[in-house]
Amino acid sequence: MDTSYFDPFIETLGREALAQIQLKKFQEMASQVLRGNAFYGAKFRAAGLENAADVRTFDDFRRLPFTLKSELSEDQASNPPYGTNLSFPRERYTRIHQTSGTTGRPLLWLDTDESWTWWLRCWAAVYQAAGVTADDRIFYAFSFGPFIGFWSAFEAARYAGALAVPGGGMSSYQRAKAILAHEITVLVCTPTYAMHLAEVAEQNGIDIAGGSVKKTIHAGEPGASLPGTKQRIESAWGAQCFDHAGATEVGAWGFECGKSPGLHINEGEFICEVIDPATGQAADEGELVITNLGRAGMPIIRYRTGDKVAIAPSPCACGRSFPRFEGGVIGRIDDALVVRGINVFPSAIENIVRRFPEVGEFAVHVHRRKEMDELEVRIETREAEPEAVAAALGQEIQAALGLRARVEPAAFGSLPRFDLKAKRFTDHRKTAK
Repeated sequence: MDTSYFDPFIETLGREALAQIQLKKFQEMASQVLRGNAFYGAKFRAAGLENAADVRTFDDFRRLPFTLKSELSEDQASNPPYGTNLSFPRERYTRIHQTSGTTGRPLLWLDTDESWTWWLRCWAAVYQAAGVTADDRIFYAFSFGPFIGFWSAFEAARYAGALAVPGGGMSSYQRAKAILAHEITVLVCTPTYAMHLAEVAEQNGIDIAGGSVKKTIHAGEPGASLPGTKQRIESAWGAQCFDHAGATEVGAWGFECGKSPGLHINEGEFICEVIDPATGQAADEGELVITNLGRAGMPIIRYRTGDKVAIAPSPCACGRSFPRFEGGVIGRIDDALVVRGINVFPSAIENIVRRFPEVGEFAVHVHRRKEMDELEVRIETREAEPEAVAAALGQEIQAALGLRARVEPAAFGSLPRFDLKAKRFTDHRKTAK
């Protein structure tokens, strides 16, 4: 039996049987929601659903309306502080977190003791798939603010029996030293910060690649599923890199098994759909829609995440029946840059940049000059001939994307560094209006 399975029965179950389990879980959750949740009670009844048992098939399920982030945000603004998406009295809730607010007003999210345990089990599946065991020591290179990922990842370590070492309140140099001192074997952080931390270690003569870290686990950005970024992290740390996906309002829904590239959907705890964002119809590539199945206190049902994904056409070598998203989360649907009529996702540019080991940090700017769009990429490199690296990168971008970019070297250390989600892409056309 493959020890990377968290729940071997569910993870290898056939599609039909798994679908029945998902529907049963949804009915159980929806019955609680209909009794006490004003937000979803109104949405369900407007769709003609009075009894959760009426959702007998996925055709019934797909007749339920989508949930938009704007609805949730407006609900919390109109009914402060937590909105009406609460199925129980406030005294039932034991945890509060908030979204990052990168796409608008931060959402506040509450968990009961039961739903918090569910969150940790979802994260435990991430660790299990990555092969984390009781022999491991996990370092969390986070600030431990109000965002849920820090706390859920940290507390879920107990399911693996691993030692959890917090890295909050430390500088990058102190974190690099702590990783050595504790003989850390697993690093958890954003992919951007993993590269930055390796850079700081190198500058201070700390041998990260030859150290004790054997696995790195990342979320918060698409980077860890991008071949170029994954290779960069694995080379810098001398470790195997794993991607993971989740969100405060949704849960830890995706994990990487290491046998095939891409993110598995944890279908034992989530119903995931992929739709054409324009029509709302099912598609193999498009916008991810998620329903969680273990968070009755403050649920998410048919939630349009805004994330672009593509279903992998072939089964995974790990033997799971859970489907896989090729390339993980490709990016935000609304983050696509339209430059001279060409749709470009930031992840596509990052993947090209990361093919060049000479390039450290980078920044992308889009301008409109003389009625023409201009793509500018600034790169840091310690090479003796940075102009040659810039020219080669420009040629690679044009060959891969069909788009001419102006690539310019920048002084080493002059571009911003990021502890959490990177902000490397700036569309100046929006601010110029």
